[in-house]
Amino acid sequence: MRFIGALTLDASAYEDVEADRKAGMQAVLVVVAATAAGGIASVGLGASPLGFVAGAVMALGAWLMWVSMILTVGTTTLAQPQTRSSGQELLRTLGFAAAPGVFVAFAAMRAAAPFVFVVVSIWMIAAAVLAVRQSLDFRSTPRAIAVCAITLALAIGFVLLIATLFGPTVS
Repeated sequence: MRFIGALTLDASAYEDVEADRKAGMQAVLVVVAATAAGGIASVGLGASPLGFVAGAVMALGAWLMWVSMILTVGTTTLAQPQTRSSGQELLRTLGFAAAPGVFVAFAAMRAAAPFVFVVVSIWMIAAAVLAVRQSLDFRSTPRAIAVCAITLALAIGFVLLIATLFGPTVS
């Protein structure tokens, strides 16, 4: 039921996950399902079976990077006086915010891939904003949007830097 609540952007579902210290494994399973969907999409787009692993690992790595940046920026730089959150609470809520990522598997259909990536990305960002607002006890959604936007830009920049440094060279 929490998974459906996360998909429908139900604030009470995120509050429930934040408060339930036993929901950590459920959040991990949501992230695993979303990263596996990324692997499925990469195989459907022509990657080898090894591409499945690479796609899943890249999705997980990017998610972990973004979450760690959210934790840092949200609890320090843009924190409000009432902001109280542990890393575990934030990881649980952001784990469930990854729920829309399971639909990225539909990007394995080449014709649908651009549409799927755009819709799922927007959906996941909206879920992350809600998760951040709820878990960091922000009084305003714009502050949660700022945290997510700033950290997403930083995470994308970092991923592009890594790809440039360690990706294949074109001659």
